Amino acid sequence: MKALIVGLGGVGQRHARNLRSLLGDDLQLLAWRVRRLSHVVTPALQSDATRNVEAEYGICSFDSLEDALAARPEAAFICNPTSLHVPAALACVRAGCDVFLEKPVSHNLDCLDELEREVKSRQRIVMVGYQLRFHPCFRRLREILREGLVGGVLAVRATVGEFLPGWHPYEDYRQMYASRADLGGGVLVTQIHEFDYLYALFGMPRRVFTVGGKRSALEIDVEDTASTLMDYDGLPVHLHQDYVQRPPSRNCEIVGARGRLVMDFPTLSLTRYDAEGVMVERASWEGFDRNLLFLNETQHFLDCVRSRSKPEVDLADGIASLRMALAARQSMATGGVVEVAPRG
Repeated sequence: MKALIVGLGGVGQRHARNLRSLLGDDLQLLAWRVRRLSHVVTPALQSDATRNVEAEYGICSFDSLEDALAARPEAAFICNPTSLHVPAALACVRAGCDVFLEKPVSHNLDCLDELEREVKSRQRIVMVGYQLRFHPCFRRLREILREGLVGGVLAVRATVGEFLPGWHPYEDYRQMYASRADLGGGVLVTQIHEFDYLYALFGMPRRVFTVGGKRSALEIDVEDTASTLMDYDGLPVHLHQDYVQRPPSRNCEIVGARGRLVMDFPTLSLTRYDAEGVMVERASWEGFDRNLLFLNETQHFLDCVRSRSKPEVDLADGIASLRMALAARQSMATGGVVEVAPRG
């Protein structure tokens, strides 16, 4: 396979490393690069300036996307800043590539209808990079809900918070896409994984109400805190997001008519209680290698490319979670409840 990576920052290098691991010498790896930094970002998210990323992973780099696409890659991994995703994805689809599109699909809805039309007319595979869909904690939680083990769902509370300067120790947090409005940053779209897994579990909410904004002393020009209440025809689903928590927090609590579920990503655990409050299940994946999430999603994408089958998270799914996040941002800006109208 010949694969193109658009952007060789931390996530782009992770995909390069994992593609090389999965495909070995059967992979020709191309990259379109803008900044041309040579250091290797290690799996521990450290910068190693003694190693060269192109030599490390056998990458042939190009200065323009047009030149890279002229080399006729079969698949493209879109890993540049959020606000630049759609133009790059459109160019790659039009060049005949199947596309792995990092989350979120964009920072707004502009040109997404056009991208959908191009994908459909050219019969391309597009997968969005929501690796939490492959997390064993989430998969077990979804199984329990599908089996009805906690009864009808009565309430949901999800949280994600992590101190932004600690995300990428190898770069100045003030220059990260997550920190900058011009690159599509802010907690609502950057920490969009939670919107995606809530969508996977419950679908689209009917309306949302969000409060928050730039609340901390971080040197950024985007919101760093948001609290969103989503209405699923009376089912309240609450999501808290922030850039400030230390230590990091990422969990989801689901209250059902016959029990309660607590999913906790930092401890890699899923706990189920019965209607009496007695713990009846405790699943733990201690020592789980986080990179397996990325390896598994990449393998799934490659399998879908070969079989021409629908990915776990396709473009329509990625647009759905973006619409949820943008509705929350609109609510935060206006101070009002925002209806999330069904598409079509």
